[in-house]
Amino acid sequence: MNPPLTHVEIRVLGALLEKAATTPEHYPLTLSALVAACNQLSNREPVMQLDEEAVNTAVVTLRRRSLLRAIQPVGSRVTKYQHALNEALDLDARELALLGVLMLRGPQTAGELNARTGRWAAFADIADVEQQLETLLMRDSGSLVTRLPRRPGQKEQRYAQLLGGEVSDTDNEPRTPERGAWPVERGVAGGTSDLEARVAQLEAELAALRTEFAAFRAQF
Repeated sequence: MNPPLTHVEIRVLGALLEKAATTPEHYPLTLSALVAACNQLSNREPVMQLDEEAVNTAVVTLRRRSLLRAIQPVGSRVTKYQHALNEALDLDARELALLGVLMLRGPQTAGELNARTGRWAAFADIADVEQQLETLLMRDSGSLVTRLPRRPGQKEQRYAQLLGGEVSDTDNEPRTPERGAWPVERGVAGGTSDLEARVAQLEAELAALRTEFAAFRAQF
């Protein structure tokens, strides 16, 4: 991907990929729902707190690069967003599943990916996952994933996505916050931050539900 995507752009696309695969009945997403999906506490590494401005900025950039599409369903006044990675990069559902989980949760082993893609797509076993990863790695148009060196004492290799550029082993460490994006602290010292993140997520989800309900009422 040239130029590489930012961490926020990767989170936005990853969230859209996840919702398209796991909750198609609620997809595409409104901006409020997309913010909530980006800030979700489960299945995210790192957990982030993105404001609407940061997400909207990423949406504008991704639309310009034809990686995201804005639509307005018939009878609705609300703009919704869907990814266009399948078209832009010529990817099938299984490839999107692996790439999406890597985008949302960082470097992982084939075994972890096999366990975490269950709701996204069907893989027979870890060998099937590894074969699909090899396809993403050996693409003629450029690799979308890479293998990371084994860590001391680690038996399995980890894989990472390359949409954000080349990856080093230190890329799995906490990142310096970008504008509008803050990794949530963990552990005892991060208890307050974690609580604030939960409150922020609930508020975002409530706002998304109110927006979608208003759009639903407007149809009648």
